[in-house]
Amino acid sequence: MVIVIATTIPPDASQGEPWQQSAERLVREAVAGSGVSNARVLDAVRHTPRHEFVPRSRRRLAYFDMALPIGDGQTISPPFIVAYMTEQLDPQPDDRVLEIGTGSGYQAAVLSPLVAEVYTIEIVPTLGRRAAAALQRLGYTNVHTKIGDGFQGWAEHAPFDKIIVTCSPEAIPQPLVDELKEGGRMVIPVGERYQQTLYLMTKRDGKLVEEALRPTLFVPMTGAAEASRQKKPDPRHPRIVNGGFERLAGQSPTPTGWHYQRQMSVISGNAAPEGQRFVRFQNSESGRWSQALQGLAIDGKTIAALDVWLSVKAANVARGSRDSSARLMITFYDQRRAAVGRGWLGPWHGTFAWKHLRQRIRVPKTAREAILAVGLLGTTGTLDVDDLRVEPVARADGKPATGTTNPSALPSRHP
Repeated sequence: MVIVIATTIPPDASQGEPWQQSAERLVREAVAGSGVSNARVLDAVRHTPRHEFVPRSRRRLAYFDMALPIGDGQTISPPFIVAYMTEQLDPQPDDRVLEIGTGSGYQAAVLSPLVAEVYTIEIVPTLGRRAAAALQRLGYTNVHTKIGDGFQGWAEHAPFDKIIVTCSPEAIPQPLVDELKEGGRMVIPVGERYQQTLYLMTKRDGKLVEEALRPTLFVPMTGAAEASRQKKPDPRHPRIVNGGFERLAGQSPTPTGWHYQRQMSVISGNAAPEGQRFVRFQNSESGRWSQALQGLAIDGKTIAALDVWLSVKAANVARGSRDSSARLMITFYDQRRAAVGRGWLGPWHGTFAWKHLRQRIRVPKTAREAILAVGLLGTTGTLDVDDLRVEPVARADGKPATGTTNPSALPSRHP
């Protein structure tokens, strides 16, 4: 269950288009269009009714490439992330797969036609029961559900050919290592609460050999995994990690700390305002997003505002609308992960040399975490960004912070 913000926004079934057409468009533009190429995986996503796995109030958003809240502070992962993780798992028709974090049941449904058996565990009872009912109603007879702590795996059905984990522990639980077959593959996000890397693990000689895939942001693995977490976020001192984009990692080197990077490249050399690297967002198709995201913990009870700095340069950036522009945007969420406010720098358009900007953004008192997005958010052109920083401003009686946050103006979808 990953936390991201939408990129490509196709029409949805609530606007009169049958869900199959919406799913086809989603696969073409946001899944295959972003690099997933396994034909079996694409076909599974194309034929999985995602709207059946989201709350009725969110069904009009089901075929957007975005995370959606499903209750109990959890989310359904975006289709691209589901497809990407499934592709990395390399599912085979005779595989027995263990999934940790059933959530809505959508990932299990995508896996169902690709493998022999899926065993999926959910720690939140209400979510587990709801997902089990949906999977049964829709005829996914090879998916077996269980309510329990995924940290322990499912020993009575081990060993498994593949394991997929859709929540993030700080370290890989040993029971999952023990329950993976020799030669088996595990796809799992590992790391700090807001700084994780998605890994492909292969079991060789009883040990896991890791391959870093990409930075990512998933909800934490709760239960025993969370109780044993050593490094926890400090919501009273939110910070941006690698805001100068100097540190790189992954299959094709990308900036650490930044996830859901789309149509973004790293530029090296002396032209960087700070250090030796900056990032470039480029987009030629109106409506597509060229972006990078980062999450951070924030305590709105103690923090009144964030002072945000960045350096930015533009070339031929089209003037857009409120929902289609070049800018930096911070969306704030409460403890239930419902959006409660938004602030931004920009929008920017046209062509200009490097500018060094600062903006104070008010933090809602109910905010407990935030997602920062920067880039060409639906508009076209080229945008360069470097030296991005935030500094919290403490609350003080009688001193309300200035800035731009208007919860009542939030659009009906994530940015």
